[in-house]
Amino acid sequence: MEDVTGQGTVLIVEDEPSITDILEITLKFHGFRTYAAATCREAEELARTHHPDLLLLDVMLPDGSGWQVCRTLRAERDDLAVIFLTARDASSDIVGGLAMGGDDYITKPFKVDEVLARVRAVLRRSRRDQAPQTVLRHADLEMNEATHTVRRAGQPVDLTPTEFRVLWHLVQHADRIVTKDELLRQVWEYEFPGSTVVETYISYLRRKLDALGPPLIVTRRGLGYTVESPR
Repeated sequence: MEDVTGQGTVLIVEDEPSITDILEITLKFHGFRTYAAATCREAEELARTHHPDLLLLDVMLPDGSGWQVCRTLRAERDDLAVIFLTARDASSDIVGGLAMGGDDYITKPFKVDEVLARVRAVLRRSRRDQAPQTVLRHADLEMNEATHTVRRAGQPVDLTPTEFRVLWHLVQHADRIVTKDELLRQVWEYEFPGSTVVETYISYLRRKLDALGPPLIVTRRGLGYTVESPR
């Protein structure tokens, strides 16, 4: 669907009317088209009708889980961006949401300017990812940014869009230290030093890559991460 505002279309999935209202007011003021749903069923129906660019998706909904909504809609549209809104800030909940294919998460209570910054950052990344890019190689790893495919030792590696961006940045800067703050700026396009999202995605990448060969991502304690050539 064409977005006459030029900023993007956001579907807010939240069962608390006061939260929905403030998010709609803020996003519309800054030029976004918005739609709102209060249940999983309504969210899926609106998403299929209006084709939003991004979901602001509550985790706990009256008729089910936002995680299931994410899984269902991302299976239909892999270009759909998802930011989870959740009062559950346990690391296991955050990891679970990101593993479902979410691009980011925001814990409640939140500041609306933070939500706005995250929405803009995720949409910028999503649009940039759709542009033709190039192929990057390091040791036995090959990454194609145009098709978002990864192979290690000739074997395909299934990565989410955010996992791909983290690995791409690390490989682009192989053999030097990449700090956590740099990854937050370059991959997520914001700076929130208390965030555990970087550690979460490094863990995902190690689990998938190390199954096919020697470890590639090395932690430099207190400094950051490097991608090294296996000896």
